Amino acid sequence: MTDPEDLVERVREGELRLHELEDHADHDTAAEARRLLLERETGTELEAIGDYAFPAEAAEPNIENMIGAAQVPMGVVGPVPVNGEETAANDGGAAAGDYYLPLATTEGALLASVNRGLGVIRSAGGADARVTKNGMTRAPVFRVAGVAEAAETVEWVDDNTEALAEAAESTTSHGELIDVEPYVVGDSVYLRFAYDTKDAMGMNMATIATGEACEIVERETPADLVALSGNLCSDKKPAAINAVEGRGRSVTADAVIPGELVEDRLHTTAEAIAEANTRKNLTGSAKAGSLGFNAHAANVVAAAFLATGQDEAQVVEAANAITTMDAREREDGTTDLYASVSLASLEVGTVGGGTKLPTQAEALEVLGLRGGGDPPGSNADALAEIIAVGALAGELSLLGALSSRHLASAHEDLGR
Repeated sequence: MTDPEDLVERVREGELRLHELEDHADHDTAAEARRLLLERETGTELEAIGDYAFPAEAAEPNIENMIGAAQVPMGVVGPVPVNGEETAANDGGAAAGDYYLPLATTEGALLASVNRGLGVIRSAGGADARVTKNGMTRAPVFRVAGVAEAAETVEWVDDNTEALAEAAESTTSHGELIDVEPYVVGDSVYLRFAYDTKDAMGMNMATIATGEACEIVERETPADLVALSGNLCSDKKPAAINAVEGRGRSVTADAVIPGELVEDRLHTTAEAIAEANTRKNLTGSAKAGSLGFNAHAANVVAAAFLATGQDEAQVVEAANAITTMDAREREDGTTDLYASVSLASLEVGTVGGGTKLPTQAEALEVLGLRGGGDPPGSNADALAEIIAVGALAGELSLLGALSSRHLASAHEDLGR
């Protein structure tokens, strides 16, 4: 077995670089050597960082220069009552539509708040959730001489979608090209490719497939590829195109909460919550120029992403969410609350990427959604539905706390 001390000395002497250690030792020894080097260079003890519960080799596809693991507290909320198109078809408790949702976060009071919202939703009979659109995008940018060549390129793309699909799909056994939408800006042509990536989040799949299709575009049109991503995708950045057209999965969850339940459990009224939502999430967000018209949907999404191995940077797009709250009067004169949250671009998967890490794989097992679904894509759809209901619960609880003026006291009571 290679001595980590020897590796440290070889790095210090310039014989090895940090990223080369796995070529001379097993992954755990390489990680230990990096920790030793950092401890001596910075005077910092890395005991907690080095105390991880999975073999370092398991993380090789997910990280470089590994030194250990960042341990984020994980809790669970639920059961989450989901009446979803996909959740109803899955095994493991899905017949009743109840799921325990693991959430990883450092924000105190978040899980308590979400759990409160879920309790209200459960007492109201559960929430409906549906994936309304699906398509992972990649948008390369091409250079042309001017608008005439741009029009020629667009016309060719419109007439040859099948050829592009054949080329793109030759790189994957699962992905399917759904659409190619062209955009012209002066002498630049952007082609926004959209794929059904089944149970994978599919960003890498879409990139590789699009690269293959671009070779045909260059060969058959006057266009020259400048960059495989032209930011019209748009990945990991706030973008109106994702809020409008969607990216990944567009999913909506809604529920009707009886007025007496709102008063008993949230200590406010349907009218008060609806007004708070309009003035805060809609008017306030519009005044701020926000792309997200919600209270804190990203909170639940981020915690679910960390727990289940999603790409945490894509929380940026997931914050493209609109929350609606309406007071609905019944025939007997009482008023119920209609609550919904629509996430336009929720990018999730149950295979590939961080979902293969042991901790995150276990969290997906808790949901009964680890790996590929039958039919393909059903597990990722179900995960999107469950996260959407979790986000709805968070919105309902926070707006209830705001409209009852209990937000500050709730944090004080929990010592957060």
